[in-house]
Amino acid sequence: MKSTILIVDDEPGVRTSLTGVLRDEGYTVEAVATGEACLDRMTRGSVDLILLDVWLPGVDGLATLARLRERQVDAQVVLISGHGNIESAVRAIKLGAFDFVEKPLSLEKTVLVVRNALRQRTLEAENRALKARVDRHQTMVGESDAMRLLCEQIAMAAPTNGRVLISGENGTGKELIARTIHALSRRRAGPFIEVNCAAIPEDLIESELFGHVRGAFTGALADRRGKFEMADGGTIFLDEIGDMSLKTQAKVLRVLQEQTLEPVGGTTSVRVDTRVLAATNKDLLVEIRAGRFREDLYFRLNVIPIFAPPLRDRQDDIQLLAEHFMAEFAQEYGRRIKTFTPDAIRLLRQYSWPGNVRELRNVIERLMIMVVGDTITAADVSFLDHDGPGQRERVPAAPHGRLTLHQARDRFERDLIVRTLAEQQGNISQTAETLGVERSNLYRKMKAFGIAPRRAEGEEEETA
Repeated sequence: MKSTILIVDDEPGVRTSLTGVLRDEGYTVEAVATGEACLDRMTRGSVDLILLDVWLPGVDGLATLARLRERQVDAQVVLISGHGNIESAVRAIKLGAFDFVEKPLSLEKTVLVVRNALRQRTLEAENRALKARVDRHQTMVGESDAMRLLCEQIAMAAPTNGRVLISGENGTGKELIARTIHALSRRRAGPFIEVNCAAIPEDLIESELFGHVRGAFTGALADRRGKFEMADGGTIFLDEIGDMSLKTQAKVLRVLQEQTLEPVGGTTSVRVDTRVLAATNKDLLVEIRAGRFREDLYFRLNVIPIFAPPLRDRQDDIQLLAEHFMAEFAQEYGRRIKTFTPDAIRLLRQYSWPGNVRELRNVIERLMIMVVGDTITAADVSFLDHDGPGQRERVPAAPHGRLTLHQARDRFERDLIVRTLAEQQGNISQTAETLGVERSNLYRKMKAFGIAPRRAEGEEEETA
């Protein structure tokens, strides 16, 4: 499809020569003589590029550009003038012009600027389309009570500048929660910068967060901005904050207190306006008592606490999530969407999902790739009974697909123990009390069923 260019110039000769050259380049070209005519033309349809003269009768070029931006016209604009000066060029760039060229025009240079401007427009359109696809993938899915509570908390926290501490197990979507908070905040037009504190080596994390000056250490060949500075005007997400060293924690605390930072090796402070969101899969109160996390930093970060619920507490969402991921992978792989039988959904709901939503997504991708046909049956998801450490052991099927009384009793007991453990957040003593059995007896049952204990705080591992 040909790009459309609108020439706005009061000199007939310029309009004629530019129209001829650009049409020879394969573009669709229109031309008008005034800013008012340009604004009127833009009410009748979009164009890809506007070549706009600065000196025009009536509304001049800069005023015309300002009105175009007020109307949110997204065409690229190149300013042209026979009386160019630095002040006009600076104003034009601030108003969103792509470039500024002077008369007498070099037709060769003008064609080059036009090509570059249109190439930039294409890249911006591709970026918007990519962002839209990413946003579709990063959708919070669920209608359970736990998800409704989570969405309410996000809606209240997002419009503020309050710091948020997101806690939850691995795979529960803490990053998605952080991105949603940013997307709903007043800072959504600013950057969202993510830092995985657990993935960066200790000797590099300060440079990563605060930047460095040239020569600060071996390999620092040039000045580098840190993540806090890159997030200025937007949001920084400190993932796995519980894995940050005490030394780095002290420097982060200073940034939060003073809103300034000092690059590694630097002597000048840099002021930043950055909202901080943090996440952890650790119990930071336990980390504080163990001397691994600063209490003052915890209180600075924990202004708005948000808990990401595990998938086992969101059973009503499992079918919605499975169907969401199936549609996503169908589009990605160019295949038809596979549907789930009721028995398949039942098995998905019964599984404990130790890897949470991340594990469910991986399972659905496996089913999309490996299952022949358009229907997912219970047999297709039966591997969930035995795959992975700490998962339920598969009970051998009796003849003709029936369970024996012994097998059915074992399956029931195992499922009951798993559910009660989840309700008691892994506390063995409370689980044993709820089930009405001795703690040592519960441990023996768990060992027999292959259930790995997840010790709650204050509990010692049984040695029976």
